[in-house]
Amino acid sequence: MDGTRTDGTAAEIEARALLGQLTALRAGLAARSEARMARWAPRVQRQAFLGSICNMADWLALREADLTPLQPGLARLGLSTLGRLDGHVRPSLDAVIAALSAIAGEPATFPGEEAFAQGLPCLAARRDALFGARGDGPQTRIMVTLPTEAATDPALVAALIAEGADAFRINCAHDDPEAWAAMIAHIRAAAPERHIPVSMDLGGPKFRIVELTDKPKHRFFPGDRFALVARLEDAPKGLVGATLSHPALLAALQPGAEVSVDDGKIRAKVRVMGPDHAVLEVIHAPTKGAKLKPEKGVNLPGANLRVAALTPADLEALDFVAPNADLVAFSFVQTPQDVRDLIAALQARAAPGRELPAILLKIETPLGLRNLPELIVEAGGVLPVAVMIARGDLAVEIGFDRLSEIQEEILWLCEAAQVPVVWATQVLEGMVKEGQASRAEVTDAAMSQRADCVMLNKGPHVVAAVGFLRGILGRMDRHHAKKSDRLGPLRVWGEGA
Repeated sequence: MDGTRTDGTAAEIEARALLGQLTALRAGLAARSEARMARWAPRVQRQAFLGSICNMADWLALREADLTPLQPGLARLGLSTLGRLDGHVRPSLDAVIAALSAIAGEPATFPGEEAFAQGLPCLAARRDALFGARGDGPQTRIMVTLPTEAATDPALVAALIAEGADAFRINCAHDDPEAWAAMIAHIRAAAPERHIPVSMDLGGPKFRIVELTDKPKHRFFPGDRFALVARLEDAPKGLVGATLSHPALLAALQPGAEVSVDDGKIRAKVRVMGPDHAVLEVIHAPTKGAKLKPEKGVNLPGANLRVAALTPADLEALDFVAPNADLVAFSFVQTPQDVRDLIAALQARAAPGRELPAILLKIETPLGLRNLPELIVEAGGVLPVAVMIARGDLAVEIGFDRLSEIQEEILWLCEAAQVPVVWATQVLEGMVKEGQASRAEVTDAAMSQRADCVMLNKGPHVVAAVGFLRGILGRMDRHHAKKSDRLGPLRVWGEGA
């Protein structure tokens, strides 16, 4: 026996069983989705975004269930196993239910082609609007961070565009409005025939070490101790003390809490809490040790820091950003109130005859991650929205071991919401900085093709990196479209190879 099913009755029996389960699943999905929409719909001013919100509500309701027991049976019947329904949940379910009905010998009504039009076509249109439209090249767009010299070197900007840059990022934590204006002018001059979007990054609150009781000469190893203090004089005797940029950091600590310094180079746990200090023990450090230094970043993985995402410096930068940027990248956004604050600040700076910039939500913290559906509703209900997977801070906050899983789930959620995603942080970093990518970086760049845009950071070899990335993305387009494998002819093992 070759395992081929020949008993049509057995297929009908299995189809009827699956049909009952899927029909019940769809009914429960509708009830849970409608409950979410009762909360969300009043917040949506852009009616064009309402269908996307509905689909995200459907997807969230569906993913509360475990679909894995159903998938083998659907595969045996030659049907979709529901792994690619993110962009059009109800039509996909309805199509499978109709196919099961037909196999079971019952009346079947299939959804029309138009029911699927709001999925990938809608997402592609939003990608083009936010990150640039191209007639050729890869589907995933490339956004490049501009260095300071781009303000005085128009040839650099032109070279990046020639190599395949589709959009540019300006970091408002660096330079000034005069330099930003020069960068934008060079972009416009280099590509007068098409609009190249400009995203401007708000710096957000910076959680850093401010001062140390001793010069940064001591190298810390696992088992060593240091103190985080409200004031330098509060440091316990015999320990290096460090003050922090935000009092909320010290207030959020408790015994057993973990603290990460310098993107995880030093990880420590709180062993003792005092009224004005915390004593920490290092649990991880490089083999050669690492130093505590002023200006090094501090993260508190798992702590819900209630700090306003918009800083005075951000509000000052918005005076330029609101009338000049195509997107405003919102750092450290965590709550719907953060989004409302940004929208109010943008509206207060609205320029006559010009649309407000779209909002790029940078997901950097566990709280921002948990609230992502609400953030999408709050932002996308008023302005066009996209999401950036800010993998640097996010990895430190949630743990490097969880990043691979979480970045996948963000991609799925955003496809369900029909919201473009930017894949960011250390993409081809070795090539950008040193001229040679590592093997792992090439694989990461290939994985980034499932996002709608990939961000490269600045570096001496960034022009070459743009061309290299463009080639990788184009080749991966032949094999993948989001979560779907594309079965074009393979060239490696063909008869003519």
